[in-house]
Amino acid sequence: MINTTKSLMNLSYNKEAKIIQIQGGRGFQSKLRVMGIREGQKIKIISRQPFRGPITISINGCQMTLGRGMAHRIIVEEL
Repeated sequence: MINTTKSLMNLSYNKEAKIIQIQGGRGFQSKLRVMGIREGQKIKIISRQPFRGPITISINGCQMTLGRGMAHRIIVEEL
């Protein structure tokens, strides 16, 4: 079996993935959970801004932007 877990930043456009783990401290994890980003949710990258700008994601039918540093700490499994 091939390991398909990776950072959210390494996910391809419009590929759906399931959040496996959120790496970081309690405050960071709490902030993401308040935004609706938690383990088990399906997530998709809609766009990436150039010059190390933020990414736009789709989760629970909502679109929001995340910084690349935050996205690197979200571990997903491609579906």
